[in-house]
Amino acid sequence: MPRPLGELEDAVMTRVWKWNRPVTVREVLEDIQQERSIAYTTVMTVLDNLHQKGWVRREAEGRAYRYEAVSTRAAYAAALMNDAWSQSDNPAAALVAFFGMMSEEQRRALSDAVRIVQGPESPGPAEQPEGTRPAEPREEREPREERGPGESAARNPGSATERGGR
Repeated sequence: MPRPLGELEDAVMTRVWKWNRPVTVREVLEDIQQERSIAYTTVMTVLDNLHQKGWVRREAEGRAYRYEAVSTRAAYAAALMNDAWSQSDNPAAALVAFFGMMSEEQRRALSDAVRIVQGPESPGPAEQPEGTRPAEPREEREPREERGPGESAARNPGSATERGGR
């Protein structure tokens, strides 16, 4: 599980994530220097440390490197939340406390995320009769991989083709 980034590591990674392209030490340095004084070697050391920790990959360009994020900021945040949650002795209580700290906008984002993860086969709360729970997944559902050649997505509801994928 990832350790939280330190203040300077976060400042560097914020730029790498925001720019979403390979960056040089000089580019990061010049951007950070708009906010505070910092040495080239400090930024170079931080990027090297982030490379050693697996947060960025690098490719040589002449005598320097270009650094690129290995994952997104969203994936980093998710890993931190998962790590914190998994350390709780009462995960349900931790979630209730966390949800209680959320703003209404964050709760809407959570609801949207749950709907995305559940997929189109699960009805949303507005589509369920009041006081009912979602149905448990049925084991007898035909596996998607067993669809024969020439069978259409219509015979296999929820397939990637039906959801707009390939």
